[in-house]
Amino acid sequence: MDPRQFEHSVVGDNDIHSIVMSYLLHNCFNETADSLASCTGGVKQPAGDRDNIQRRKQIIHFVLEMKALKAVELTDQLAKDLLEKNKDLHFDLLRLHFVELVCARKCNEAIEFAKTILAPFGTVQKYVEKLEDAMALLAYDDPEKSPLFHLLSSEYRQQVADNLNRTILEHTNQPSYTPMERIIQHVTVVRQYLTEENGKDAFPPFALKDSLKG
Repeated sequence: MDPRQFEHSVVGDNDIHSIVMSYLLHNCFNETADSLASCTGGVKQPAGDRDNIQRRKQIIHFVLEMKALKAVELTDQLAKDLLEKNKDLHFDLLRLHFVELVCARKCNEAIEFAKTILAPFGTVQKYVEKLEDAMALLAYDDPEKSPLFHLLSSEYRQQVADNLNRTILEHTNQPSYTPMERIIQHVTVVRQYLTEENGKDAFPPFALKDSLKG
């Protein structure tokens, strides 16, 4: 596909508003979406399940606020077989709970949880190293200063939350990626194309950002 075929395409305000709206609803910013709808007039919220959005918002909140088991419980209520079909995601959530127990210095409870809930995953080779990493946290007086500190980071929790949100959307036959994310992906492809066609200086790294400022 030649990106130049789109050079005369015109993007209207309503198109931009719709793209922003889809991003807000995808990430459960429903109050901001309501404000956008009331301010723009021309853009309307898609006819979606508001209860679904609110539940996804609660699930994301639970993951980020170190309440992984609450997230698992609510996910099972929203989509009963989702975690059964997505073992990697289920494992990540359960391991987050184990990490929460370690951080709270509830070591005995963490060990018991590992024996009863996490141990079955140890029969699958791809989970063995991940289990060993989690268990190794018990050896440190201050897990946050250990070589495995990334398991305790907010960035990692955000990663798991985003993955869970996308999986829920896909499970309910909704797009797992927003148009805004697709646009970014397309821009990346266009940049690569232009670089290959015209050389490295044809599309400087900050050209897109600078053009948006104008």
